[in-house]
Amino acid sequence: MTITSVRSAVSAKGLTKTYGRGDTAVHALRGVDVDFAAEAFTAIMGPSGSGKSTLMHCLAGLDTVTDGQVNIGDVEITQLSDKQLTLLRRDRVGFIFQAFNLLPTLTAEQNIRLPLQIAGRQADQALFDRVIDTVGLRERLGHKPSQLSGGQQQRVAVARALIAKPQVIFADEPTGNLDSRSGAEVLSFLRTSVRELDQTIVMVTHDPVAASYADRVVFLRDGLLVHELDRPTPQTVIDTLLALEA
Repeated sequence: MTITSVRSAVSAKGLTKTYGRGDTAVHALRGVDVDFAAEAFTAIMGPSGSGKSTLMHCLAGLDTVTDGQVNIGDVEITQLSDKQLTLLRRDRVGFIFQAFNLLPTLTAEQNIRLPLQIAGRQADQALFDRVIDTVGLRERLGHKPSQLSGGQQQRVAVARALIAKPQVIFADEPTGNLDSRSGAEVLSFLRTSVRELDQTIVMVTHDPVAASYADRVVFLRDGLLVHELDRPTPQTVIDTLLALEA
């Protein structure tokens, strides 16, 4: 089944995550129902401790859920074994983290191709060329991470995620280690990947400017989904966050 044959790229129903037991229990998620549209860029925001990173980790199968279900496309991942989850993340999910997670001994091109090589798959050369040109790395493919700026390293990480043609890319504070100019470049590339490469991106961020690049922002507070914005601007995001913290 292709991503276009399901209404949502990712969905959660009744999603609950509790750490610990009894009096020391921490309820990170309290029955979250949320859908993330395919071929769209959605940001997850909320005050510190709201559960936004926990939500992303549960959606991506990086953390187990206490109750509820998560679907990536047509697959309910909360019913999968560890081995099945590993294969699903390898074949259907891309990740971009605040730390670039590049291997220092490999060139940019080798880092980009590495996940496919590990999976025993060949890169689609036409897609590879399109991705490289989209993120502006054509002249940097032979450089190792130490020869690249932070923004260029994150672009390598973006390309690495895109090249595998995942159903969804989860981005956890992808501009957190970048200056404002480099961050804007990376966010523009993410938005372009949605518009031109039909990618689906779910991004956790604390930055209202970063969130304004998304098509939609969903807001958490105390483990609950409490608000959402379509076509966000930095100011509407700031206003919403201030209201949530009031």
